[in-house]
Amino acid sequence: MTLDPNKWYFKTYAFIIAFLCIGPFALPLAWINPRYNLNKKIFITLITLVISYFMFVTLAKSTATIYSYYDKVLKGG
Repeated sequence: MTLDPNKWYFKTYAFIIAFLCIGPFALPLAWINPRYNLNKKIFITLITLVISYFMFVTLAKSTATIYSYYDKVLKGG
């Protein structure tokens, strides 16, 4: 099976938009892209995982802070 590298879903902008919308679930777009070599695929994967990790940590801290505020408000203290 040969993949046509000129398809819209193999363009860099499509990967960036997919990453911004669905995060690490966009990685298969990078791995099936015939224009990317193995080093580029590994680099994209690492960058995506690092960014996703920091986004998750930020989300967890934000959620804990919001929970703390609501806990104080609901308990009246």
